[in-house]
Amino acid sequence: MKLTKKTHACVRLEKDGRTLVLDPGGFTEEDAALGADALLVTHEHPDHFDEGRLRAALEADPAVELWTLRSVAGAISAAFPGRVHTVGHGDAFTAAGFEVQVHGELHAVIHPDIPRVTNVGYLVDGTVFHPGDALTVPDHPVDTLLLPVMAPWNKISEVIDYVREVRPRRAYDVHDALLTDLARPIYDRQIGELGGTDHSRLAPGASADV
Repeated sequence: MKLTKKTHACVRLEKDGRTLVLDPGGFTEEDAALGADALLVTHEHPDHFDEGRLRAALEADPAVELWTLRSVAGAISAAFPGRVHTVGHGDAFTAAGFEVQVHGELHAVIHPDIPRVTNVGYLVDGTVFHPGDALTVPDHPVDTLLLPVMAPWNKISEVIDYVREVRPRRAYDVHDALLTDLARPIYDRQIGELGGTDHSRLAPGASADV
């Protein structure tokens, strides 16, 4: 597969002429979801779920379908009957030729006073895992981990321990729009030295084969 990083938590995966887009939220490019054959959304927070971007992609191509959890599906399914699918932990499905397994149930704790929303992660073709906003460890080996490096709900020690627990062959940063250029070398060094895996980051628009 070809992995293309978009801004923040969004990535595009391409294989055999088909494209799968994950989490085209409000921090990513306006056209991030356009041209997708299938869309996946991990949860309802606006940096992962932008209704306008999803509607644009679904309206541009009547063959495009969306897989997501109930909270997101309920906001958009009425306008696209039969094309929005609700999934949860333990589900498996095929989306545009990609085999997808669903792992996880809840968003990470932001603060005890803030109710937790649902959140699912997606393991694509048994190799690439996008956890959304949680440090979910799938019950399956992960080759490429999309690593949420900076968020109101995490700290770098948790990120490092998460890499150690998942034990991927490599990790690429996502959820990084709030990470300043000043801090990036610190994160790169500490995760790279302590995570125990090949850790890299891609600039928005850059690609890698996975």
